[in-house]
Amino acid sequence: MPSSPAPRYAGLDGLRAVAVLLVVVYHLFPSAFLHSGFVGVDAFFVISGFLITSLLLRERAATGRIALRAFWVRRARRLLPALALVVTVSASAAWLVGGDVLVGLGRQVLGAATFSYNWLSIAAGTSYFSAGMAGGQPELLRNLWSLAVEEQFYVLWPLLLPLVLLVRGRVARVAVALALATGSAVWAVAAQAGGASITRAYFGTDTHAFGLLLGVAVAFALSPSPSPSPSPSPEGALVRPEGALAPAATRRIAATLATVGVVALTALVVISAWPGGASNYPMVPLAASLATAVLIAAAVHPASPLGAALDVAPLRWIGERSYGIYLWHWPVVVLLGQAAVGRFTDATVPIPVGIAAALVTTVAAALSYRLLEQPVRRLGFRGALRALGARLGGAPARRFGALTTLAAGVLVVGGTTAAVAAAPAVSSSEAVVAAGARALAEASAAPSAATTPRAASEPSALGAAPSPSPTPSPASDATPRTGRHGKPLPPPPAEVSGDRITAVGDSVMLASAEGLLGRFPGIQVDAAVSRSMWAGGEIIDGLSAQGALRDYLVVGLGTNGPVDGADLQEIYDTLGPHRSLVLVTAYAPRDWIPGVNAELAAFAASHPRVVLADWSQAIAPHLDYLAGDEIHPGPTGGQLYAATVADAVDAAENQRAEVAYQVALVRWATARALASAASPTP
Repeated sequence: MPSSPAPRYAGLDGLRAVAVLLVVVYHLFPSAFLHSGFVGVDAFFVISGFLITSLLLRERAATGRIALRAFWVRRARRLLPALALVVTVSASAAWLVGGDVLVGLGRQVLGAATFSYNWLSIAAGTSYFSAGMAGGQPELLRNLWSLAVEEQFYVLWPLLLPLVLLVRGRVARVAVALALATGSAVWAVAAQAGGASITRAYFGTDTHAFGLLLGVAVAFALSPSPSPSPSPSPEGALVRPEGALAPAATRRIAATLATVGVVALTALVVISAWPGGASNYPMVPLAASLATAVLIAAAVHPASPLGAALDVAPLRWIGERSYGIYLWHWPVVVLLGQAAVGRFTDATVPIPVGIAAALVTTVAAALSYRLLEQPVRRLGFRGALRALGARLGGAPARRFGALTTLAAGVLVVGGTTAAVAAAPAVSSSEAVVAAGARALAEASAAPSAATTPRAASEPSALGAAPSPSPTPSPASDATPRTGRHGKPLPPPPAEVSGDRITAVGDSVMLASAEGLLGRFPGIQVDAAVSRSMWAGGEIIDGLSAQGALRDYLVVGLGTNGPVDGADLQEIYDTLGPHRSLVLVTAYAPRDWIPGVNAELAAFAASHPRVVLADWSQAIAPHLDYLAGDEIHPGPTGGQLYAATVADAVDAAENQRAEVAYQVALVRWATARALASAASPTP
């Protein structure tokens, strides 16, 4: 049966536009000021909770019941057409592009089809905020996690709403909704405190329902008062919540509502620009949800001018198409990034790619809205199919258009099937990390090698038998060569052997293990995924207690987070006065990397026996040596990593040898001068 437009609330289309713009700018232009623009999703949640609850309450007030089947059919008509189009077109395009963009595609398509994307992603151990840090590729359909949360809400909430309505009184119902929202936020904090990842808390419906429930609370607060003969609003009419001031409210009330709304909107934008919001879950999204709830209440109030201001034509146009814009923007930018530069990282989208993605997204969403979404919403699924059949039997031009539509549908379904079948098991970055772990395992199993005990979950360290004290340095500690009259000779260039080096690092070092083993046979390597500098002190203390530290300690732990000078000092103190520390700079498309490298450089400049291996400078001109995440080196990159470490270690060794030579030369010259002074004058 054809369906008419649903009632519309003032300002909601404009607010949808604001929400989707926050998310799009955050994803397409990550270097812009919206550091926490992901909270646009939370604004969507609040809008959805308010709108769905308001419509259900109005239906119940008008008819005395909630028609569940009709509600779910309306939701399906609204959501499924655009979703099916985006998934099939994106998957087919990914098949043509190839590479890391195909990783995990089968699971993603299944999650999209069953509205379980968030839970499947949690089960697979994926990450929303740091997809590239553990070797992962930002997923092609990653933005569908929020659609899954909303769909689960659409299924469950109409079933639970009658139970909540058993509670008498508007205030009591608002209190129930607020209590449930608080419980969701508290549960998110407790889950993380109990060891759950931030992605588990962020993706989980249970731990991210507070925005939806805040929207429910606003709907209860603004719900119409019970009436003995309720009548529904005309379809498509602008809804004015009852129980509030009449449209003829005083200018003072209107000005107050406008002021409150503007403050809430400003707060939402400020929260979206808050640095480090990803590490403050659920506090930052909760604050954005509260601001959105206040903004909705101020916008839909009959005395407020804010609703009309938000519904200005450009914002309303975007808001009406916000669903399609949200669906299209992420796969488009992933595919364009992969096609343009052969890789995609969510933290370093080139500006031209971001602009192109914004244009493609706008066009795709507009066409989808006009040619697919609106016809299905108006005619229904069966009606739309009948209309397509009628076109097949119509004039040649109409028949050609219908045949083209059918052919395109067959192509994208076939492309999706091919893409799922061709998807690799792991990404290129995961592959190079796994290759490094295998190289370490094989070297550790060699008869000539001994392993340093580590946790079973981490790759084993590799090296020669532990030495309780630094091995004497042939270049710096042996007796200097002498020439005529016993004069010391300059030392020859030295190359430090692997049996004098201990290396502790993260997944970048792990991916480079084969290169390190080739350049330094016998080197002792202890590297693991997702390790940061704060863990370095404990690891190195353990090696020291076992007597396993060697002359040179190479530390590469700057990729996964900021570096604290206190952690570096702890490592330095553990080494003692007879060992040298080599700090490897970091390279990754992450905002903390410049600070990490500045801290490492400053520490090296202010401490003796500390040198810098500048991996960041070495790899910057050779990004093609890295895997798709622009973090982990492939085979050639691993060789460059080893060469960078070798240059630093050899430079330190030659510096020690040069110091020893200069000391010997001074001693020789002093001895010669004293001997000459003591000789009798002829």
